[in-house]
Amino acid sequence: MGRLHLHLISDSTGETLENIAKAAIAQFDDVEVVRHFWPMVRSESHLDRIMAEVQASPGMILFTLVNGELRVSLERRAGALNLPTVAALDAVTDALSRMLGQEAKARPGRQHVLDAAYFARVEAIQFTVAHDDGIGWENWEQADIVLAGVSRTSKTPTSIYLANRGFKTANIPIVPESPPPPALYNLKRPMVVGLTTGLDRLVQVRRNRLLSLNQAPETSYVDDERVKAELAYARRMFADNGWPVIDVTRRSIEETAAAVIKLVEDRGASMGA
Repeated sequence: MGRLHLHLISDSTGETLENIAKAAIAQFDDVEVVRHFWPMVRSESHLDRIMAEVQASPGMILFTLVNGELRVSLERRAGALNLPTVAALDAVTDALSRMLGQEAKARPGRQHVLDAAYFARVEAIQFTVAHDDGIGWENWEQADIVLAGVSRTSKTPTSIYLANRGFKTANIPIVPESPPPPALYNLKRPMVVGLTTGLDRLVQVRRNRLLSLNQAPETSYVDDERVKAELAYARRMFADNGWPVIDVTRRSIEETAAAVIKLVEDRGASMGA
C-alpha cells in the first residue's frame, strides 16, 4: 500500500478542497492518504507555520489561495522542497473567464454561501487555530472538544479537521515534566479525548521530525524508554479522569476525527435520553 501526505491549504474553510481531494483519491486503489488541513490561510506568518509542518511531512500540496503574493510564496517554498503544488480551481476559473469575457473576482471563500453554518465553521476554525498546543487554556470551557496526547500524536491536524466539521477544538500536549493546567480536569462542556499511539510508530515519527528540522536524531525525545514512560503517563491520566481514548497508530486523520465525532454524538444522545 502506498502512502501520501496531502496538504490542503485554503484561504477559506477548505471545504471545497476537501471535496475535490476526496473525489480524486477515490480513483486510486491501495493508497493511504494522510490529509493535513490548513484553512483560513491569509498571512505570510501563517504560511510560515504551515511550511514547517509540510517539510516535516512532505507530500502534494493542493491549494486555493487568491492572494497573489501568498500563492507565489507557497509555490516558491514548495519548489525549494521539490514538492508539487496544484491550484485546485485555476483551470475552471480560467475557462469561465475566457467564456464570460471577464476577470474572476479574487475574494477568499467567495464560492460559499454565507449562511449560518458557514459562519459557524469559520468561528470553529478561528477558535481551533487560536487554541493549538495548549494555548489559551483559559477559554477551553468554550470548546466542543479538547484533544490530549503526547507529542506527535496528530493532535493539531485532527483538531483542524474537526474544526472544518464545525467543532471548536483545543489540544494540549501531555508532558510529564510540565503537567497540564488544573482547568483541564474541571471542564464541563467540552468532551476531553485522549490520543495515544504505538511506541515504535511514535519513535519513528519523532525521528523523522528531528531529521526534517536538521536536529540530532538521538535525544531523549526519541529514547525508547523515555517515550514509553511518556505514553504510560498519558494513559494513566486518561484512565484516572475517565476520558475516552483513541489509538491513532493505524488511523488516518479522517478516521481519528470520525471516531471523535462519534464519541461526541454518543454523549449528546445519552444526555438527551
